[in-house]
Amino acid sequence: MKTAFGFFGAGKMAEGILSAMTRLDGFDPASVIMAEKVPARARELSRKYGVRTTPDVAEVARTAKTVFLAVRPQDLAEVAAAVKPLLTDRQLVVSIVAGKTLSVLRKALGPKARLVRVMPNLALRAGEGMCAVCGGRNAKPADVKLVKRVLGAAGRTVELAEKHFDAVTALSGSGPAFFAFMELAMAEGGAKLGLPRDAARLLAEQTMFGTAKYLRESGADLKEFIAGVATKGGTTAAGMDVLAAGDFKSTVAATLAAAAKRSAELRG
Repeated sequence: MKTAFGFFGAGKMAEGILSAMTRLDGFDPASVIMAEKVPARARELSRKYGVRTTPDVAEVARTAKTVFLAVRPQDLAEVAAAVKPLLTDRQLVVSIVAGKTLSVLRKALGPKARLVRVMPNLALRAGEGMCAVCGGRNAKPADVKLVKRVLGAAGRTVELAEKHFDAVTALSGSGPAFFAFMELAMAEGGAKLGLPRDAARLLAEQTMFGTAKYLRESGADLKEFIAGVATKGGTTAAGMDVLAAGDFKSTVAATLAAAAKRSAELRG
């Protein structure tokens, strides 16, 4: 008997997707099976979510209708060799394997595989993920819709052509680290002004969180918002002058370009 969802791999990102599933109406933990070789980790997931676990990826391939491929890139070949003979065109495989293109996945899993590729980010684990979704040539519109529904339960999704995935990897995949770096810089800057370190981090973090929330909910134009806060002769304008002089935008653009370039180099 087929279960609804399976996982090849049960790391933190897989857990983020599982957490998203728990937000769906009518979710049944008995409908999920996860492959995890480490007994302690398997017990943790079973205890926390009530899902079934197995050390055998083949068992997942035999029993799940939709499978999330959530292994490390270097483990793809080994897992694919074990499951390729078992998968059928009635199953959907959703890959979150970093850098592995639909073409590579087809070669690994067979030309008939129904594939959807996803580029998630770590914020999925907090229920505020950003996931780019791309259906393979054998994927049905309903497949893409299902993936977006599941992942959308823990954040936002956008459907994009695969050619954009290097840029997505740079912007939203690597973005949490860049965002945290900006928060760190603001917190450290606040501490240098005499603030207690804990208070400086709280002030930086909540300011970034609240601003992002307001911008999303209001749909405000970014340039107009900045101009509205940075009134002439005020404190914000003084700070913005320093950002402009340091060519902050160019630094960010170069950061993203470097990450996208590395993503392209790692494609296989």
